Amino acid sequence: MKTLTFVVGTGRSGSTALSQVLRLHPDVLSLNELYSCVDSPPALSGQRLTGEEFWRCLREPMAVFDAMVRSGTPLPEFLYSRHPEWRYSADATGIPAISMMALPHLTDDPDALLDSLEPEVRGWPERPAPQQWHALFGALASRIGGREAAVERSGYSLHRVGTLRRLFPEARFVHLHRAGPDCALSMSRHNGYRMISLLRDIVRRCGVESASDITDDHVKQLPEDLAPLLGPKYDPALVLDREMPVPGFGTLWSDLICEGVGHLAEVPAAQRTTLSYERLLTAPRQELARLADFIGVQPFAEWLEEGDEILDGTDRLGSSSRLPERVRTALRESCERGEQALAEAHANA
Repeated sequence: MKTLTFVVGTGRSGSTALSQVLRLHPDVLSLNELYSCVDSPPALSGQRLTGEEFWRCLREPMAVFDAMVRSGTPLPEFLYSRHPEWRYSADATGIPAISMMALPHLTDDPDALLDSLEPEVRGWPERPAPQQWHALFGALASRIGGREAAVERSGYSLHRVGTLRRLFPEARFVHLHRAGPDCALSMSRHNGYRMISLLRDIVRRCGVESASDITDDHVKQLPEDLAPLLGPKYDPALVLDREMPVPGFGTLWSDLICEGVGHLAEVPAAQRTTLSYERLLTAPRQELARLADFIGVQPFAEWLEEGDEILDGTDRLGSSSRLPERVRTALRESCERGEQALAEAHANA
């Protein structure tokens, strides 16, 4: 691949639509939610992996995602679970990590693509994980038309900038961002961010660094409305019907922004840029042309026209302004830290 670019952000900022646009570009390998699905520590390190070990990282189902499907709270971004006619299921086999969102974005037959990759990847020699990733990008590109530029886009990804930077020091980064109150409001209505908020609460209650550090003893001490969320299946009402005030998602948004812009500041200026959700909706052709130039591909007129049609959604701007005044005020206050951090980052860019 000539270039590798990561579109990062807090999510709920139009990134899924942007992946749809990128997929249409003839020179772009659009990697949709790849690192949201393949979150295996060995694969996200610099350690050496055999092809067999790397394939296991790609293939092993992500337990929390399968649990969400089994429990009736799948994310709208879960492409594979929408197709019961496909081979794998969360109930019977587990859905391969790379198949949940990445492969169905590239093809209408993700099972066949998975099958074609398996013997090649498993036969690769032992080498550092970043080299295995680059080989995977090349293998995928060759199967869908020899794309020249790889663009990975995961919605909830700003916190991964440091890890991605260590793995791929040559990579370019695009920070896709949205006005804090509008973004937080969208988070509050999304199954995934409701679960993220609940898991962050569980981690805090357990006094550990991450969910992977939670033990059975920790689980036994959790309230009965939280403990089931760590199991293989739970009552969907625990996520969907729970009272979760919107300002709490403003705090979540601010936390993510404050952490993420710090990581982005360490990326050389020539390797990073920003992309505003609001600007992307109001001036899509101009912003897509600028994005194409940054990625290193041509902004073809037909592609810009297709992107313009997909990104037509200005009615979504300013959604938080329609909230009751008391809620709106509290939400804006909870977003102040993030808004200030974002403004300072842009001023120093």
